[in-house]
Amino acid sequence: MTMQAKNNRKDYAIGIDIGGTNTVFGMVDHRGDIRYRGAISTRKHDTIEPYIEELYEALLPAIEHVGGLQYVRGIGVGAPNGNYYNGTIEYAPNLKFQGIIPLAEIMQKKFGLPTALTNDANAAAVGEMMYGVAKGMKDFIMITLGTGVGSGIVANGQLIYGHDGFAGELGHNIVIPGGRYHPGTGAHGSLEAYTSATGVARTAREFLDKDPGSSSLLRDYPADEIDSRIVFECAVKGDAIAGEVFRYTGEILGMSLANFVMFSSPEAIVLFGGLTKAGDLLLKPTKASMEKNLLPIFQNKVKLVFSELKEADAAILGASALVWELKKD
Repeated sequence: MTMQAKNNRKDYAIGIDIGGTNTVFGMVDHRGDIRYRGAISTRKHDTIEPYIEELYEALLPAIEHVGGLQYVRGIGVGAPNGNYYNGTIEYAPNLKFQGIIPLAEIMQKKFGLPTALTNDANAAAVGEMMYGVAKGMKDFIMITLGTGVGSGIVANGQLIYGHDGFAGELGHNIVIPGGRYHPGTGAHGSLEAYTSATGVARTAREFLDKDPGSSSLLRDYPADEIDSRIVFECAVKGDAIAGEVFRYTGEILGMSLANFVMFSSPEAIVLFGGLTKAGDLLLKPTKASMEKNLLPIFQNKVKLVFSELKEADAAILGASALVWELKKD
């Protein structure tokens, strides 16, 4: 443990990232060093109470690791549809917990620590701004490409929350009118339905069905087992259909990014999340499509980059940063 500057100083913040599949957490110090990490499954529980109980038990070793609750300032949480203003998760399409969940209040009572909540992509954007490739930038957009597609928008050095706390749901923009049905939202043709990891897998299955006579390494797998990782591995091996999946995904993503650029004129767009492991297979067609769909005044001005932070770290760091803004006890 680091030397305490003052005996009563609360040197640590707990940062939690609630994802559609897993929840990851870390004990973070003032410098942004993650001193303890852990994870639990988000999908194991259908209701919030047993989930909070498991999270509490998982966090106890982290709290003990830094010397106890007296050294912990509070808890910051990033969650899908997390409302910064009132600390609630509201109708999150990728979570089993339904309706409006007063998460900050529940956790504050359970842990006895002040708790702040924001959208998971907003938390990742804050982490990127403080510790990642967006450090020093005042205008950028973070796009998270995972189970879903999230976004965090920073303008003039401030995260955009909107009047109700829900600004930045770029993943639910309609990009293909009347397109794919999204079971979580009921929307047709949203960006998330095409450019999330789930969307990539769905595109692969559609391409295989569309051309049943074509040969492809993807046919070595049962259709319901194809995921974005398998598509990537087949594309790396030179599989034509797998490569076309990423070209198609990049085309749709790039078109959407062009719209986002013309909205806020960011210095950069930072891509984050599991799908970015595809590297240039995704980046090149996305960049080409973005530039093609931009007005000349915006072309070749906006950097399109991958996050350099570990996938879990940006959201943990960003969530923990909320704690330092909480009012003092």
